[in-house]
Amino acid sequence: MQMPQTLAIPNGEKVRGTFSKQEMSSRLEKLRSHMADNDLQAVLFTSYHNINYYSDFVYCRFGRDYGLVVTQDSYTTVTANIDGGQPYRRNQMGDNVVYTDWQKENFFYAVKQLVKDGGKIGVEFDHMPLQNLEKMKRILPLAEFVDIAVPTMKMRMIKSAEEIELIKQGARVADIGGSAIRDAIAVGVPEYEVALAGTQAMVREIAGTFPHAELMDTWVWFQSGINTDGAHNPVTSRKVEAGDILSLNTFPMIAGYYTALERTLFSEYASDRHLALWEINCKVHRRGLELVRPGARCCDIAAELNEIFLEHDVLQYRTFGYGHSFGTLSHYYGREAGLELREDVDTVLEPGMVVSIEPMLMLPEGRPGAGGYREHDILVVGDSGAENITRFPFGPEYNIIKG
Repeated sequence: MQMPQTLAIPNGEKVRGTFSKQEMSSRLEKLRSHMADNDLQAVLFTSYHNINYYSDFVYCRFGRDYGLVVTQDSYTTVTANIDGGQPYRRNQMGDNVVYTDWQKENFFYAVKQLVKDGGKIGVEFDHMPLQNLEKMKRILPLAEFVDIAVPTMKMRMIKSAEEIELIKQGARVADIGGSAIRDAIAVGVPEYEVALAGTQAMVREIAGTFPHAELMDTWVWFQSGINTDGAHNPVTSRKVEAGDILSLNTFPMIAGYYTALERTLFSEYASDRHLALWEINCKVHRRGLELVRPGARCCDIAAELNEIFLEHDVLQYRTFGYGHSFGTLSHYYGREAGLELREDVDTVLEPGMVVSIEPMLMLPEGRPGAGGYREHDILVVGDSGAENITRFPFGPEYNIIKG
């Protein structure tokens, strides 16, 4: 029996999209305008973030390739047979072709049916592995492959009104998760139990606010003691002890859109040195919130905040940049590297950009005040300033948790 290389699985009705059709059409129009200006006859997206941004579909890779092919007159997601009709239901604006596992490299066969050989084709140089790029060159030998990752990143950096509204909802949900975590903290409670309280509260709130949405990937990192030394350290079974430094990190995910709340806390009490370091980090955080405004350069914000840490002789304990962009991204995909508050980024902030302020100090175990200190707020840049959409309080007067 000869099994097919591709299928159509229009199983069920299209679901309600995260964004309006007008919003999705606007994104496509900007992309196609860039394609026309740069003589691109087609674009093949393969990343989580761009496929989600342009089609409202977040794929589960699990060792398979996924794509979205855009031309001036077509728009098609390319998905694996294991997903059935779900990608078809999510793609509001175009078609979906399913490739099967019956023959090797059917993904590339499917792409070849959608893209004419010759001319310029945009691919994401920061996402397409060399192996896959070589395969693309074999199936389309006359084509010239050019990078589309940087241009689309710049498009995504300016958020629409609908995106900003979704991000605001995410920040609200993050605060709800933070409150649930604060209520769950007690001496003797393991990190994972505290984290579960925050995750459950956020998932339930997302389900109530967005009953039409898929519920996936919302998570919490709650760290205690030595586990606070890394911003991305996983939850463990360590139990909270009196005097512990704690790190609360909530991450509601709504349709692939990431938001976050991060706070330093202490269990029962904090030593004098811990309090001093915490206050320094909060001082930097407050100043960072003041510096986010239209016209400010990312590198200049970083430089000024460095000076405060330097003044207190703790700059050597800073662990990463002072903030980053928001949108369709997560801890395992996506990053708008052109909008990070770092010394090597000279992007000028504009209305519609959304950034965090999140300074962190980390002193290694054995030193007075050891641990990781981290605060995190989200700001929406407007015409004359910035709106802080994070409401959860920070600092010693709020976040020393008594039993």
